[in-house]
Amino acid sequence: MKKLLLLLLAVVVAAITWAILRRNEPPRINFARVKRQTLVSTLPTNGKVEPIEWQAVRAETAGLVSRVDVQEGQSVAKGAVLAAMTDPALRSNIEAAQAKVQEARANAAALESGGTPAELTNIDNSLARTRLELQQQTTEYNALRRLAEKQAATAFEVQTALDKMRQSELAIAGLEKRRTSLVASTDVAAAQARLRDAEVALDLAKQRAAQSVVMAPISGVVYGLAVRSGAYLNLGDMVANVGRMDRLRVRVYVDEPELGRVQEGQPVTITWQALPGRKWQGTVARKPTSIQALGSRQVGEVLCSIENPGRELIPGTNVDAEIRTAVVENALVIPRETLRHDAAGDYVFALKGDAVERRAVRPGTSSVTLVQVADGLAESDRVALPSDIPLKSGDRVTAAM
Repeated sequence: MKKLLLLLLAVVVAAITWAILRRNEPPRINFARVKRQTLVSTLPTNGKVEPIEWQAVRAETAGLVSRVDVQEGQSVAKGAVLAAMTDPALRSNIEAAQAKVQEARANAAALESGGTPAELTNIDNSLARTRLELQQQTTEYNALRRLAEKQAATAFEVQTALDKMRQSELAIAGLEKRRTSLVASTDVAAAQARLRDAEVALDLAKQRAAQSVVMAPISGVVYGLAVRSGAYLNLGDMVANVGRMDRLRVRVYVDEPELGRVQEGQPVTITWQALPGRKWQGTVARKPTSIQALGSRQVGEVLCSIENPGRELIPGTNVDAEIRTAVVENALVIPRETLRHDAAGDYVFALKGDAVERRAVRPGTSSVTLVQVADGLAESDRVALPSDIPLKSGDRVTAAM
């Protein structure tokens, strides 16, 4: 029993001694070594893809979509038919216009030839009948004149026959004058004007019918196809977009505090979650001209020109973007999380012997994980990484790398 008590007492003394020694042992702090390397500063953000050259295609007339000749993502040439529309009223308008042209053309031809066929026929029949009567009257007059010379006919009979001849001659002259003056030059001009009006109306009806065929305004790729066969479109409704896909624009959203790092011509890398591992390269084409709200962010829209040789990247997609804002060769760098800041400025806790000292630093270019130190540290210095143990200059530590 006495031995057991002595054993327990020894354990308690050892525990107390260990606790005292443990309490007096400096805390274990992880440190990172200051080193030199090429520092690539990038600005990660997000953006949206859109074409650089594109045109929206809209319905130029109302009607029912009878067929759609293209698919989403299909390459088309300028003038290629995208869709066709039908409107029964258009066909009836063309037929009515054609009938009016034929009628106007016939009237103009009749007037140019001297009158309408019915009027000309009536005058010609009257002329033929009157000439025949004149011929008979002339024969009768000549016969009576010979009889009068032989005292077989009276002078009154001869004069009566002569009067009939003159009446017929006057009738013939009147009919011929009527025939020549049946159509005035103004009538012909008016008929020709009516023909031109009818032809213009026919052309307009044909143009409206042609507008029911929706064609590609430029060569490119069809995207945003908004119609299907059997759908009804009103004037101005969207049919599709056609744009070039070999080079695209990405509208990149950069937070306002970071905009000072962005310059035109900087390299840009685009990634898309739908195609893991694929990257597209380009450059910053234009800096923003204003700041706008994007959810809870205040951003500027940086326009980037991106090469898309395989045409895999499509307009309207949300993408991740990384702008390379700077490259510093042989830069003195530390992990970004080792840089601290308070009212006195930027600083780090550097290891000096078995203690830490506060050391003011002047940071330079930074990347997502590293910060360039322009002044305040030397290569191979060691700086404290963040920990749960609060530090102050002069604290003794146990350094771990």
